[in-house]
Formats: sequence, structure tokens, C-alpha cells
Amino acid sequence: MKNNLTITTIQTTLHWENIDANLSMLGQKMLGIKEKTDLIVLPEMFSTGFTMNAAMLAEQTKGKTVRWMAEMAGHMNAVITGSIVVEDQNRFYNRLIWMRPDGSFETYDKRHLFGLGKEDDTYSAGAKKLMVELNGWKICPMICYDLRFPVWARNLKDDPYDLYLVVANWPERRSLHWRTLLPARAVENQSYVVGLNRVGNDGNEIYHSGDSMVIAPDGTVLYEKSHEEDIQTLELSGETLEFVRRAFPFLKDQDGFEVQS
Repeated sequence: MKNNLTITTIQTTLHWENIDANLSMLGQKMLGIKEKTDLIVLPEMFSTGFTMNAAMLAEQTKGKTVRWMAEMAGHMNAVITGSIVVEDQNRFYNRLIWMRPDGSFETYDKRHLFGLGKEDDTYSAGAKKLMVELNGWKICPMICYDLRFPVWARNLKDDPYDLYLVVANWPERRSLHWRTLLPARAVENQSYVVGLNRVGNDGNEIYHSGDSMVIAPDGTVLYEKSHEEDIQTLELSGETLEFVRRAFPFLKDQDGFEVQS
């Protein structure tokens, strides 16, 4: 039987384009977590807010924020994930870091760039999914706008992931879409889904209502929080995941497909 997985989500406001203030604030929040957890989830661009000012704020992949993540992951003895602004070979990326307690890490570059916000004018798109394993769980982490593209997130019948994870700066004005798409991803992929969003106004006076959610593979909402900061630790049931896939073996009937870059 598959082990359970314990996750902690940190829904928070962010200090606009202030890396040091955000790292200090998030460090204090993490040190206040009392429960033992396997995974701590931070928002998209958690060190800056959703900014197009990459030339001023971008760090190297092994820069200050990544070193901070390594230190905090070691201290908490948990994986820490979230995305930051990175410069790599003269290009800017909205890059998710999957930081392990031993200081090793994986990365995922946001595939779908938010054209309405001109993200594609500043950042380069990623080309590869990231699949990681934690406590016997296979996890597929993605970033914000990726949520709108189900083919990119589609589970595979022969080697399915167990948890679809989305970190975001998703505006309140489109919160209906967020709250609709997250359960849809859970049901169609028969996986747990964690959607972690920020709250509050950013530097462009765009309001974010949070609406962070944890959803079971049958679509049941296990956790949801709107409009306020919140730190939540939940245990995801391996037994429930296996039961849903055994009782309703829908993945085996899916169409084959190939995503073109």
C-alpha cells in the first residue's frame, strides 16, 4: 500500500519586488510550522511577486534565494518548492525550484507564459515537464497559467503521477476559472491536486484572493481558503488514491497523444 504524504501550503501576501523581505517573512512562517511535513509549498515568484522587472530582480539558479531554500529545507527536513525569477544563459525564466533537505534540487521552467500580462515579452518558455518522487509519490509540479492547458498536465495510463501541484499568482478577477480548473484536473487525471495561490494586492494593484485548494482524486475538496493568509498542513491518503484508481479505472481508456514543442 502506498504511503501517505504530508504537505504544508503557505498562502501569503508578498512584498513587492523585495527579495530580502519575502525571504525573511517566509522563513519566519516556516519556522512556525509545528507539524512534521514532507513538502512545503510556496507561491509563484514567491521572492518578488509576479513581476516583469526581470532585468533588475533575476538571480542565478544557485543564487541567494536558492541557497536560502537549501538552508530552510535542511532545517525543516522537508522539500520546499515554489517559483522564482531566474537568469540562465542570457534568458529569463519563471523557474520552479524543487529543493530537497540535502541541498539537491530539480527545476521546471513555466511552459505557458501569460500573454495577457506580457509575460512572454520578458520570459522564455520551458519545454520539459518535471516529474519528481517524494515518499513514494510521483509528483508533477507546474506554474499558474499552465493550469489552463489540460494536455500539458495529462496523466499517463502506464506511469501516472499521484499529485498535480500548481503554484500561482492568480488574480481574483479570474478566480472562478481557478476554482473550476483545479477540481477538473483532479477528476480527469485521478490524482490529488494542490493549488497554492498568494493573497493581497501586488505592485500593479492587482488583487489576489488566494482560493488555495487541496483536492482528492475523486474531486472532493479537502481544503480551501480565500482572502486571508493561511498555513495548512494536510495528510494525503495513499489508500484513497489507490482505491479511486482501482474502483474507477478510467485512465486505461484514455486516448494516446504526443505533445509537440
